[in-house]
Order: sequence, then C-alpha cells, then structure tokens
Amino acid sequence: MPRRRPPERQASLFSGGRENRPLAARMRPASVDEFVGQEHLLGPGKPLRDAIERGTPGSMIFWGPPGSGKTTLAHLIASSTDRVFVPFSAVTEGVPRIREILGEARDRLESGGQQTILFVDEIHRLNKAQQDSLLPPAEDGTITLIGATTENPSFEVIGALLSRTRVFVLQPLTPADIERLLRRALEDADRGLGSSQLRVDPEALAMMADEADGDARRALTVLEAAAAHVGTGGHVTSEVAREAMQKRFARYDKGGEEHFNLLSA
Repeated sequence: MPRRRPPERQASLFSGGRENRPLAARMRPASVDEFVGQEHLLGPGKPLRDAIERGTPGSMIFWGPPGSGKTTLAHLIASSTDRVFVPFSAVTEGVPRIREILGEARDRLESGGQQTILFVDEIHRLNKAQQDSLLPPAEDGTITLIGATTENPSFEVIGALLSRTRVFVLQPLTPADIERLLRRALEDADRGLGSSQLRVDPEALAMMADEADGDARRALTVLEAAAAHVGTGGHVTSEVAREAMQKRFARYDKGGEEHFNLLSA
C-alpha cells in the first residue's frame, strides 16, 4: 500500500503563512469571478466556465505563456468543484511519485472522500512512459488530470493523452489586465499592500504593466520590490519602478516559435 503523504504536504493555494508568501501568491484569486483575463474561456457561457459551474471539468491541458494563470486556474477548478488538488512537477518528480498520488486518490474514493485533481506542471517534460502511466487513472476516474505547458501540446504530448483531454489555450494578459491586478493589490489591505499606504504614480503603474510582457506574476513581483524599496507611506515613481525591474527578457525565442504556435492555435 502506498505510503500516505502527511496532510500538510498537500499544498493549498489559500492556506498557511500568508504574511510570508510573495505578493503574487497572496493575490491569487479566490474565485473564478476574481480571475482577470482569459475571457474567451471564462466569460459567461464560455466552455471552461460552464465545465467549472457544472462541477464536471474533465481532464484538460492548459497551454499558454508564463504568468497567464495556468496554475491559478487549476487551483480554482479544484476549490470550485470540491476536489483535492495535488501538484506534480514533471521536472523534479517521477513515476514513483505518480504511483503514490494514484494510490492516495484511490484510497480517498474507496472511503467515500473527495475526488482528486492531479496538476502536472510542465507536462511536456514527461517522457512517453510517464505520460502512458496517466492514461488508465484519467480514463477510469481515479484522477482528473490537468496539465500545464508553455509548449505546443500537439508536438510534446502523446496522441493517446491528447485524445482524452481538452486543450485550452491561454493568452498573455493585456497591460490593462495587469494594471487592474496591480491596483487590486494596492487596494487590498488583507492580501495585498493596502495597509502600506503607498502612493504610486499612474505612469509607474502603467510602466510595470507594459513591461510585464503579459506576465501577472512578474508585474506583482516588481510592485512588491518597489514597495519594499520605499517603505510604508512611500512614493513609487517611474524611477523607483524602473529600479525595481530586473532586465527585461523577451519571452519569444530566436525563431519566434512560441509566437507562431500561439497564433496557430
């Protein structure tokens, strides 16, 4: 029988050590209505929102750039459908951990407990044998599989797994989306920086949103660094924002493959 994992290791998006977590983690939405962006998937009547509201999301793969909300959406699906969220890293974990997760998921079902969402980050990094091992439990309902990838799944995920999942393409967040998230962080006294009484110039806010390359996590990290630099009651100018930014790297590779992959989707 698989060794049971201590409850505290089954990570939750919304629990524990809030004051020690980065701003980007604290500001993750607590409901689908709080989610910013991806209206083509989450707007009223759209496919992913319908699946969440029905409580029958099914197995799926999220394909999109960093910071577009893949992990956050997986957490929200788990919480909205009352399922256990279990993360798996395709970079650092292997088949033994998959077997352990599947054993725990079966135990829960047999004891009348919650269903399990297995979230596989960087699913394109799994080899064929690892991907094959996910087919039976996804088919028989032991788990609901949610994969996340920045690579075109048509090239990186085996056909048998693709045929059993729905692929949802996430788009980079717009500067307006990101500016909305930054303002929310500045106003939220519980999860965000509202109690810091910061003054942030509109130009600085716009700069952080524009320079984020559609990555909400990057923008919130820059805002947090700027806030730490000026302190409580401080003034974040464009100069302060610029200093808080690390060197900007374009997301697209030399050949622009990610750009054209996303367009072709």
